[in-house]
Amino acid sequence: MALNIILVIIGYLLGSIPSSVWIGKRFYGIDVREHGSHNAGATNTLRVLGRKAALPVFAIDFLKGFAAVELSLIAIHFNGYAEGSTELFVLRMALTVAAVMGHIFPVFAGFKGGKGVATIAGTMVALATVPTLLAFGVFMVVLALSHYVSLGSILGGISFPVMLVLWHADFKMVIFGIIVAVMLIFTHRRNIKRLLSGTESKIYLIKKRNKE
Repeated sequence: MALNIILVIIGYLLGSIPSSVWIGKRFYGIDVREHGSHNAGATNTLRVLGRKAALPVFAIDFLKGFAAVELSLIAIHFNGYAEGSTELFVLRMALTVAAVMGHIFPVFAGFKGGKGVATIAGTMVALATVPTLLAFGVFMVVLALSHYVSLGSILGGISFPVMLVLWHADFKMVIFGIIVAVMLIFTHRRNIKRLLSGTESKIYLIKKRNKE
């Protein structure tokens, strides 16, 4: 039990790594939380600093979620947890929540972070690779058609438990998928209001060149 608590704390600290804040301040002299949507995440980094800064931010945020879940391997080794066991599932859910809460409320950045989409994606890949890739496909299609990252994230998250069911995942993983979907809807509640009011900002991954 003590080991699990330590692992969850480490998961939170991993999630608390404020990649967008550190990269923005170190290389651009800008705190992305003071611009754009005021969120410390890859999307706002893309909006404020561009793709060159946003790509490493996304990669780091993704990897910290992936690494947090992989901490469960330590419990498998030392506690003897078996794959598919309830104990391991509960630990992985706790690590997922800890990493995402770390991103949203980072101890290393004054508890003011982002929405945790990339971090959630990292945890999802660690636990269910194929369903996650299918959900990511939904995200990309929605983004390409609407240019709303928030809408793509929400619909991609909602599709995740559906993909788990189609992939014949066990009941516990489907519950995890539902938790992910709820977390994404919760963290995007303000975006939902802006989408409904037509004031949400769009993101264009490929900018059109002006014809001379």
